[in-house]
Amino acid sequence: MSKKNELPLLESAAACCSPVTAEPLAEEQATQLAAMFKALADPVRLRLFSLIAARGGDEACVCDLTESFELSGPTMSYHLKMLREVGLVSSERRGTWVYYRLRPETLDQLAAVLGPGALVGQPA
Repeated sequence: MSKKNELPLLESAAACCSPVTAEPLAEEQATQLAAMFKALADPVRLRLFSLIAARGGDEACVCDLTESFELSGPTMSYHLKMLREVGLVSSERRGTWVYYRLRPETLDQLAAVLGPGALVGQPA
């Protein structure tokens, strides 16, 4: 699959993404993280992400994902494309079907920012 529209991953979640209360985010970090959070802010995309993540590292065929929604094919493709473009999932086309897989390194980036100690008043 082409990665031309995919945001680059930050080098490492531990090295770059300390909790937001530890130090201010760099502009590039904030831009990348905001794109991911924006993609997940849509209920359909959040649910799609959850369905893919629930596979425990296994891939999910788009044919299986569409069964959980009453959406047209183009609408499903759009939502999956949004998740792919921000780097939350990767995809691979095999014949007529596309298979999606969670990108755990990206999930680690989100968790590092929102992890323990990231919320004001929460102990580290």
